[in-house]
Amino acid sequence: MDYSKWDHIEVSDDEDDTHPNIDTASLFRWRHEARLNRDREWREEKEKFEKDKKEHIQALHKAKREYEEGVKNNASNLKQLEENLKELEVKDKEWQEKEKEMNKKERLRPLNVDTISHEGKSRTVINKDALKEKPKPEEDDDEIHEEAAERLKRFNEKYDKEIKKFGLFSRPLDSKTYLEEHPFLVCDETANHLVLWCLDLAMEEKFSLLDHVSHQCIVMQFMLELAKSLKCDPRACIRLFFQKFIDPEPEYQRMFNDELTAFRERIRNRARVKLAEAMQELEEEERQKRLGPGGLDPQEVMNELPKELQECFLSRDVDMLKRTLEAMDPKDASMYLKKCIDSGLWVENANAAEGESEGQIEELKTDDEEETGEGDKREAKASPTKPNDVAAATTSSA
Repeated sequence: MDYSKWDHIEVSDDEDDTHPNIDTASLFRWRHEARLNRDREWREEKEKFEKDKKEHIQALHKAKREYEEGVKNNASNLKQLEENLKELEVKDKEWQEKEKEMNKKERLRPLNVDTISHEGKSRTVINKDALKEKPKPEEDDDEIHEEAAERLKRFNEKYDKEIKKFGLFSRPLDSKTYLEEHPFLVCDETANHLVLWCLDLAMEEKFSLLDHVSHQCIVMQFMLELAKSLKCDPRACIRLFFQKFIDPEPEYQRMFNDELTAFRERIRNRARVKLAEAMQELEEEERQKRLGPGGLDPQEVMNELPKELQECFLSRDVDMLKRTLEAMDPKDASMYLKKCIDSGLWVENANAAEGESEGQIEELKTDDEEETGEGDKREAKASPTKPNDVAAATTSSA
Protein backbone atom coordinates (compact mmCIF):
# COMPACT_ATOMS: atom_id res chain seq x y z
CA MET A 1 0.00 0.00 0.00
CA ASP A 2 1.25 3.46 -0.92
CA TYR A 3 1.38 5.76 2.11
CA SER A 4 3.29 8.54 0.35
CA LYS A 5 0.24 10.77 0.13
CA TRP A 6 0.36 11.14 3.93
CA ASP A 7 3.90 12.50 3.85
CA HIS A 8 2.83 16.10 3.16
CA ILE A 9 -0.15 17.23 5.20
CA GLU A 10 -0.94 20.79 6.19
CA VAL A 11 -1.92 20.09 9.79
CA SER A 12 -4.07 22.31 11.97
CA ASP A 13 -2.47 25.68 12.55
CA ASP A 14 -3.80 25.69 16.10
CA GLU A 15 -0.99 23.35 17.13
CA ASP A 16 1.80 25.65 15.94
CA ASP A 17 3.84 27.63 18.42
CA THR A 18 4.32 31.29 17.60
CA HIS A 19 6.44 34.11 18.96
CA PRO A 20 4.82 35.98 21.88
CA ASN A 21 4.86 39.23 19.89
CA ILE A 22 2.96 37.70 16.97
CA ASP A 23 -0.81 37.76 16.93
CA THR A 24 -1.46 34.02 16.83
CA ALA A 25 -5.15 34.22 15.90
CA SER A 26 -4.50 36.55 12.99
CA LEU A 27 -1.57 34.44 11.80
CA PHE A 28 -3.72 31.31 11.75
CA ARG A 29 -6.48 33.17 9.91
CA TRP A 30 -4.06 34.49 7.26
CA ARG A 31 -2.59 31.02 6.73
CA HIS A 32 -6.05 29.55 6.32
CA GLU A 33 -7.05 32.25 3.82
CA ALA A 34 -3.83 31.71 1.87
CA ARG A 35 -4.57 27.98 1.72
CA LEU A 36 -8.12 28.65 0.53
CA ASN A 37 -6.77 30.97 -2.18
CA ARG A 38 -4.35 28.27 -3.35
CA ASP A 39 -7.19 25.73 -3.47
CA ARG A 40 -9.34 28.13 -5.46
CA GLU A 41 -6.55 28.83 -7.96
CA TRP A 42 -6.00 25.09 -8.36
CA ARG A 43 -9.70 24.47 -9.02
CA GLU A 44 -9.76 27.24 -11.62
CA GLU A 45 -6.65 25.84 -13.31
CA LYS A 46 -8.12 22.32 -13.35
CA GLU A 47 -11.47 23.51 -14.70
CA LYS A 48 -9.74 25.41 -17.51
CA PHE A 49 -7.67 22.33 -18.35
CA GLU A 50 -10.76 20.09 -18.49
CA LYS A 51 -12.61 22.62 -20.66
CA ASP A 52 -9.74 22.99 -23.16
CA LYS A 53 -9.21 19.22 -23.26
CA LYS A 54 -12.89 18.64 -24.00
CA GLU A 55 -12.78 21.15 -26.87
CA HIS A 56 -9.69 19.40 -28.28
CA ILE A 57 -11.35 15.96 -28.16
CA GLN A 58 -14.46 17.31 -29.90
CA ALA A 59 -12.32 18.89 -32.63
CA LEU A 60 -10.37 15.62 -33.08
CA HIS A 61 -13.54 13.53 -33.44
CA LYS A 62 -14.98 16.05 -35.89
CA ALA A 63 -11.79 15.96 -38.00
CA LYS A 64 -11.87 12.13 -38.09
CA ARG A 65 -15.50 12.12 -39.25
CA GLU A 66 -14.83 14.70 -41.95
CA TYR A 67 -11.77 12.80 -43.19
CA GLU A 68 -13.65 9.47 -43.33
CA GLU A 69 -16.54 11.11 -45.20
CA GLY A 70 -14.05 12.77 -47.56
CA VAL A 71 -12.40 9.42 -48.36
CA LYS A 72 -15.78 7.83 -48.92
CA ASN A 73 -17.03 10.64 -51.19
CA ASN A 74 -13.63 11.32 -52.83
CA ALA A 75 -13.80 14.97 -51.72
CA SER A 76 -11.72 17.59 -53.50
CA ASN A 77 -10.26 18.91 -50.20
CA LEU A 78 -9.23 15.46 -48.99
CA LYS A 79 -5.57 16.50 -48.65
CA GLN A 80 -6.50 19.47 -46.46
CA LEU A 81 -8.69 17.26 -44.26
CA GLU A 82 -5.84 14.77 -43.86
CA GLU A 83 -3.39 17.51 -42.84
CA ASN A 84 -5.88 18.89 -40.32
CA LEU A 85 -6.37 15.42 -38.82
CA LYS A 86 -2.61 14.81 -38.52
CA GLU A 87 -2.14 18.17 -36.83
CA LEU A 88 -4.83 17.38 -34.25
CA GLU A 89 -3.35 13.91 -33.64
CA VAL A 90 0.00 15.55 -32.83
CA LYS A 91 -1.77 17.90 -30.43
CA ASP A 92 -3.54 14.92 -28.91
CA LYS A 93 -0.19 13.47 -27.82
CA GLU A 94 0.67 16.84 -26.28
CA TRP A 95 -2.61 16.82 -24.39
CA GLN A 96 -1.86 13.36 -23.05
CA GLU A 97 1.43 14.66 -21.66
CA LYS A 98 -0.35 17.65 -20.14
CA GLU A 99 -2.85 15.33 -18.51
CA LYS A 100 -0.05 13.29 -16.93
CA GLU A 101 1.50 16.49 -15.58
CA MET A 102 -1.83 17.61 -14.11
CA ASN A 103 -2.37 14.22 -12.45
CA LYS A 104 1.13 14.31 -11.00
CA LYS A 105 0.62 17.86 -9.76
CA GLU A 106 -2.65 16.89 -8.10
CA ARG A 107 -1.09 13.82 -6.51
CA LEU A 108 1.76 15.88 -5.01
CA ARG A 109 -0.48 18.60 -3.59
CA PRO A 110 -0.39 18.51 0.24
CA LEU A 111 -3.56 17.42 1.97
CA ASN A 112 -5.25 19.70 4.47
CA VAL A 113 -8.30 19.71 6.66
CA ASP A 114 -10.47 20.78 3.71
CA THR A 115 -9.28 18.06 1.29
CA ILE A 116 -8.11 15.17 3.45
CA SER A 117 -11.57 13.66 3.70
CA HIS A 118 -15.05 13.91 2.21
CA GLU A 119 -18.46 13.66 3.77
CA GLY A 120 -19.83 10.11 3.71
CA LYS A 121 -23.29 10.74 5.07
CA SER A 122 -25.06 13.37 7.09
CA ARG A 123 -28.35 13.99 8.83
CA THR A 124 -30.09 17.04 10.18
CA VAL A 125 -31.78 17.23 13.57
CA ILE A 126 -34.09 20.19 14.18
CA ASN A 127 -34.60 21.47 17.69
CA LYS A 128 -38.33 22.15 17.71
CA ASP A 129 -38.09 24.20 20.89
CA ALA A 130 -35.80 26.62 19.09
CA LEU A 131 -38.52 27.24 16.50
CA LYS A 132 -40.97 28.44 19.10
CA GLU A 133 -41.47 32.17 19.28
CA LYS A 134 -39.19 33.66 21.88
CA PRO A 135 -40.32 36.52 24.09
CA LYS A 136 -39.30 39.90 22.74
CA PRO A 137 -36.64 41.78 24.67
CA GLU A 138 -37.82 44.52 26.95
CA GLU A 139 -36.02 47.18 24.95
CA ASP A 140 -37.37 47.94 21.51
CA ASP A 141 -34.96 47.84 18.56
CA ASP A 142 -35.86 51.41 17.65
CA GLU A 143 -34.94 52.58 21.13
CA ILE A 144 -31.59 50.76 20.92
CA HIS A 145 -30.83 52.36 17.54
CA GLU A 146 -31.83 55.79 18.80
CA GLU A 147 -29.63 55.38 21.87
CA ALA A 148 -26.65 54.30 19.73
CA ALA A 149 -27.21 57.23 17.35
CA GLU A 150 -27.37 59.65 20.27
CA ARG A 151 -24.18 58.19 21.76
CA LEU A 152 -22.40 58.55 18.40
CA LYS A 153 -23.60 62.14 18.09
CA ARG A 154 -22.29 63.07 21.55
CA PHE A 155 -18.94 61.39 20.86
CA ASN A 156 -18.56 63.17 17.51
CA GLU A 157 -19.34 66.55 19.02
CA LYS A 158 -16.88 66.00 21.87
CA TYR A 159 -13.94 64.55 19.92
CA ASP A 160 -14.47 65.85 16.38
CA LYS A 161 -11.20 67.81 16.43
CA GLU A 162 -9.14 64.85 17.71
CA ILE A 163 -10.66 62.40 15.21
CA LYS A 164 -10.00 64.68 12.25
CA LYS A 165 -6.43 65.21 13.38
CA PHE A 166 -5.93 61.43 13.41
CA GLY A 167 -7.53 61.19 9.97
CA LEU A 168 -4.91 63.56 8.53
CA PHE A 169 -1.83 61.60 9.65
CA SER A 170 0.16 59.99 6.85
CA ARG A 171 2.98 58.21 8.74
CA PRO A 172 2.12 55.07 10.75
CA LEU A 173 4.51 56.10 13.54
CA ASP A 174 2.66 59.41 13.95
CA SER A 175 -0.65 57.57 14.13
CA LYS A 176 0.77 55.15 16.71
CA THR A 177 2.11 57.96 18.92
CA TYR A 178 -1.12 59.94 18.69
CA LEU A 179 -3.33 56.97 19.57
CA GLU A 180 -1.11 56.06 22.51
CA GLU A 181 -1.65 59.62 23.77
CA HIS A 182 -5.40 59.43 22.99
CA PRO A 183 -6.33 55.74 23.48
CA PHE A 184 -10.04 56.56 23.91
CA LEU A 185 -10.18 57.16 20.13
CA VAL A 186 -9.70 53.44 19.42
CA CYS A 187 -13.41 52.57 19.30
CA ASP A 188 -16.30 51.98 16.90
CA GLU A 189 -17.47 55.59 17.20
CA THR A 190 -14.20 56.86 15.72
CA ALA A 191 -14.43 54.38 12.85
CA ASN A 192 -18.02 55.44 12.14
CA HIS A 193 -17.05 59.12 12.28
CA LEU A 194 -14.28 58.52 9.73
CA VAL A 195 -16.70 56.63 7.45
CA LEU A 196 -19.16 59.55 7.50
CA TRP A 197 -16.32 61.99 6.86
CA CYS A 198 -15.23 59.92 3.85
CA LEU A 199 -18.79 59.97 2.54
CA ASP A 200 -18.96 63.77 2.86
CA LEU A 201 -15.63 64.13 1.04
CA ALA A 202 -16.85 61.89 -1.78
CA MET A 203 -20.06 63.92 -2.16
CA GLU A 204 -17.96 67.11 -2.26
CA GLU A 205 -15.69 65.42 -4.86
CA LYS A 206 -12.58 65.96 -2.72
CA PHE A 207 -11.15 62.65 -3.88
CA SER A 208 -7.52 63.37 -3.00
CA LEU A 209 -8.39 63.98 0.65
CA LEU A 210 -10.82 61.04 0.52
CA ASP A 211 -8.02 58.63 -0.41
CA HIS A 212 -6.00 59.91 2.55
CA VAL A 213 -8.77 59.74 5.19
CA SER A 214 -10.06 56.39 3.94
CA HIS A 215 -6.61 54.89 4.63
CA GLN A 216 -6.83 55.98 8.27
CA CYS A 217 -10.39 54.65 8.44
CA ILE A 218 -9.27 51.15 7.41
CA VAL A 219 -6.36 51.37 9.87
CA MET A 220 -8.88 51.95 12.66
CA GLN A 221 -11.15 49.14 11.43
CA PHE A 222 -8.28 46.65 11.25
CA MET A 223 -7.24 47.62 14.77
CA LEU A 224 -10.77 46.96 16.04
CA GLU A 225 -10.89 43.62 14.20
CA LEU A 226 -7.61 42.61 15.83
CA ALA A 227 -9.03 43.42 19.27
CA LYS A 228 -12.15 41.43 18.48
CA SER A 229 -10.16 38.38 17.39
CA LEU A 230 -8.03 38.55 20.56
CA LYS A 231 -11.12 39.27 22.70
CA CYS A 232 -9.45 42.16 24.46
CA ASP A 233 -9.87 45.90 24.90
CA PRO A 234 -9.06 47.74 21.62
CA ARG A 235 -6.90 50.21 23.54
CA ALA A 236 -4.57 47.36 24.49
CA CYS A 237 -3.93 46.49 20.81
CA ILE A 238 -2.38 49.77 19.67
CA ARG A 239 1.26 48.74 20.06
CA LEU A 240 0.68 45.19 18.77
CA PHE A 241 -1.20 46.39 15.70
CA PHE A 242 1.44 48.89 14.62
CA GLN A 243 4.20 46.33 15.10
CA LYS A 244 2.45 44.26 12.43
CA PHE A 245 1.37 47.22 10.31
CA ILE A 246 4.71 49.07 10.03
CA ASP A 247 6.55 45.99 8.77
CA PRO A 248 3.75 43.80 7.36
CA GLU A 249 3.90 40.39 5.79
CA PRO A 250 3.02 40.33 2.05
CA GLU A 251 -0.26 38.51 2.67
CA TYR A 252 -1.30 40.98 5.36
CA GLN A 253 -0.40 43.95 3.14
CA ARG A 254 -2.42 42.48 0.29
CA MET A 255 -5.45 42.01 2.54
CA PHE A 256 -5.18 45.60 3.77
CA ASN A 257 -4.87 47.03 0.25
CA ASP A 258 -7.80 44.94 -1.02
CA GLU A 259 -10.03 46.11 1.81
CA LEU A 260 -8.95 49.73 1.29
CA THR A 261 -9.73 49.58 -2.44
CA ALA A 262 -13.12 47.96 -1.83
CA PHE A 263 -13.96 50.54 0.87
CA ARG A 264 -13.15 53.47 -1.42
CA GLU A 265 -15.32 51.98 -4.14
CA ARG A 266 -18.23 51.50 -1.73
CA ILE A 267 -17.91 55.09 -0.52
CA ARG A 268 -17.89 56.50 -4.07
CA ASN A 269 -20.92 54.39 -5.05
CA ARG A 270 -22.83 55.46 -1.94
CA ALA A 271 -21.96 59.11 -2.60
CA ARG A 272 -23.34 58.83 -6.14
CA VAL A 273 -26.58 57.37 -4.79
CA LYS A 274 -26.96 60.10 -2.16
CA LEU A 275 -26.26 62.85 -4.69
CA ALA A 276 -28.87 61.40 -7.03
CA GLU A 277 -31.38 61.26 -4.16
CA ALA A 278 -30.59 64.86 -3.19
CA MET A 279 -31.04 66.04 -6.79
CA GLN A 280 -34.34 64.19 -7.00
CA GLU A 281 -35.55 65.80 -3.76
CA LEU A 282 -34.45 69.24 -4.99
CA GLU A 283 -36.26 68.77 -8.29
CA GLU A 284 -39.39 67.67 -6.44
CA GLU A 285 -39.20 70.74 -4.17
CA GLU A 286 -38.82 73.02 -7.19
CA ARG A 287 -41.74 71.27 -8.84
CA GLN A 288 -43.92 71.72 -5.74
CA LYS A 289 -43.06 75.43 -5.70
CA ARG A 290 -44.08 75.73 -9.36
CA LEU A 291 -47.46 74.04 -8.91
CA GLY A 292 -50.41 76.24 -9.79
CA PRO A 293 -53.72 76.63 -7.90
CA GLY A 294 -55.06 73.45 -9.51
CA GLY A 295 -52.01 71.37 -8.61
CA LEU A 296 -50.50 71.23 -12.12
CA ASP A 297 -46.89 71.97 -13.02
CA PRO A 298 -46.76 75.00 -15.38
CA GLN A 299 -43.62 73.70 -17.07
CA GLU A 300 -45.29 70.37 -17.87
CA VAL A 301 -48.46 72.10 -19.07
CA MET A 302 -46.40 74.49 -21.22
CA ASN A 303 -44.73 71.53 -22.92
CA GLU A 304 -48.14 69.94 -23.61
CA LEU A 305 -49.61 73.03 -25.28
CA PRO A 306 -49.70 73.32 -29.08
CA LYS A 307 -46.94 75.44 -30.56
CA GLU A 308 -49.28 78.32 -31.40
CA LEU A 309 -50.48 78.54 -27.78
CA GLN A 310 -46.91 78.37 -26.51
CA GLU A 311 -46.04 81.38 -28.67
CA CYS A 312 -48.96 83.31 -27.14
CA PHE A 313 -47.70 82.72 -23.60
CA LEU A 314 -44.07 83.38 -24.46
CA SER A 315 -44.98 86.68 -26.12
CA ARG A 316 -47.59 87.46 -23.42
CA ASP A 317 -49.96 88.66 -26.14
CA VAL A 318 -53.59 88.42 -24.92
CA ASP A 319 -55.09 89.33 -28.30
CA MET A 320 -53.09 86.59 -30.01
CA LEU A 321 -54.26 84.14 -27.34
CA LYS A 322 -57.92 85.09 -27.95
CA ARG A 323 -57.58 84.64 -31.70
CA THR A 324 -55.79 81.30 -31.26
CA LEU A 325 -58.50 79.95 -28.92
CA GLU A 326 -61.27 81.11 -31.27
CA ALA A 327 -59.64 79.20 -34.13
CA MET A 328 -59.37 75.97 -32.11
CA ASP A 329 -61.96 73.28 -31.52
CA PRO A 330 -64.09 74.38 -28.49
CA LYS A 331 -63.40 71.15 -26.57
CA ASP A 332 -59.65 71.42 -27.09
CA ALA A 333 -59.68 75.11 -26.24
CA SER A 334 -61.65 74.38 -23.05
CA MET A 335 -59.21 71.63 -22.02
CA TYR A 336 -56.10 73.72 -22.65
CA LEU A 337 -57.52 76.78 -20.91
CA LYS A 338 -58.47 74.75 -17.83
CA LYS A 339 -54.94 73.32 -17.63
CA CYS A 340 -53.48 76.82 -17.99
CA ILE A 341 -55.65 78.09 -15.12
CA ASP A 342 -54.90 75.08 -12.87
CA SER A 343 -51.16 75.44 -13.48
CA GLY A 344 -51.07 79.21 -13.00
CA LEU A 345 -50.08 80.00 -16.57
CA TRP A 346 -53.33 81.98 -16.86
CA VAL A 347 -54.17 84.18 -13.84
CA GLU A 348 -57.80 85.18 -13.75
CA ASN A 349 -58.95 88.62 -12.62
CA ALA A 350 -60.62 88.54 -9.22
CA ASN A 351 -63.67 90.37 -10.64
CA ALA A 352 -64.06 87.98 -13.58
CA ALA A 353 -67.17 85.88 -13.54
CA GLU A 354 -66.71 82.36 -12.19
CA GLY A 355 -68.02 79.61 -14.41
CA GLU A 356 -67.14 76.59 -16.47
CA SER A 357 -64.27 76.58 -18.94
CA GLU A 358 -66.70 77.14 -21.82
CA GLY A 359 -67.93 80.36 -20.27
CA GLN A 360 -64.36 81.51 -19.74
CA ILE A 361 -63.58 80.90 -23.41
CA GLU A 362 -66.60 82.97 -24.42
CA GLU A 363 -65.30 85.81 -22.24
CA LEU A 364 -62.00 85.61 -24.14
CA LYS A 365 -63.78 85.72 -27.48
CA THR A 366 -65.40 89.08 -26.80
CA ASP A 367 -64.58 91.90 -24.40
CA ASP A 368 -68.21 92.91 -23.85
CA GLU A 369 -70.89 90.21 -23.82
CA GLU A 370 -74.01 90.04 -21.68
CA GLU A 371 -74.43 86.88 -19.59
CA THR A 372 -77.77 85.02 -19.63
CA GLY A 373 -80.20 86.59 -17.15
CA GLU A 374 -77.96 89.59 -16.32
CA GLY A 375 -77.69 93.03 -17.86
CA ASP A 376 -74.22 94.02 -16.68
CA LYS A 377 -71.18 93.63 -18.85
CA ARG A 378 -67.98 92.01 -17.68
CA GLU A 379 -64.48 92.33 -19.02
CA ALA A 380 -61.99 89.46 -18.98
CA LYS A 381 -58.87 90.96 -17.51
CA ALA A 382 -56.62 87.93 -17.36
CA SER A 383 -53.03 87.88 -18.50
CA PRO A 384 -50.78 84.99 -19.46
CA THR A 385 -47.59 84.57 -17.45
CA LYS A 386 -44.21 83.12 -18.32
CA PRO A 387 -43.53 79.63 -16.96
CA ASN A 388 -40.69 80.82 -14.69
CA ASP A 389 -42.84 83.59 -13.29
CA VAL A 390 -45.53 81.21 -12.05
CA ALA A 391 -44.25 81.07 -8.49
CA ALA A 392 -44.67 84.84 -8.24
CA ALA A 393 -48.03 85.00 -10.07
CA THR A 394 -50.80 86.52 -7.93
CA THR A 395 -54.48 87.42 -8.42
CA SER A 396 -55.20 91.18 -8.56
CA SER A 397 -58.54 92.91 -8.49
CA ALA A 398 -59.60 95.49 -11.05
